[in-house]
Amino acid sequence: MAENYTDPSGNTEAFRAFVDTEAAPAEATSRTGLIIGAAVVAAVLLALATWLAFG
Repeated sequence: MAENYTDPSGNTEAFRAFVDTEAAPAEATSRTGLIIGAAVVAAVLLALATWLAFG
């Protein structure tokens, strides 16, 4: 092992990044909106295709 080894637990920024768990729920919320938006777009395209085929 190298003599200039730095213990990562002694770094305050690394510890805060490890402990911070609020970032994970925020990503889930934005992904839900994306899924809902994609479903709406798919429904509109399906309705348009049906209207063009039978209208």
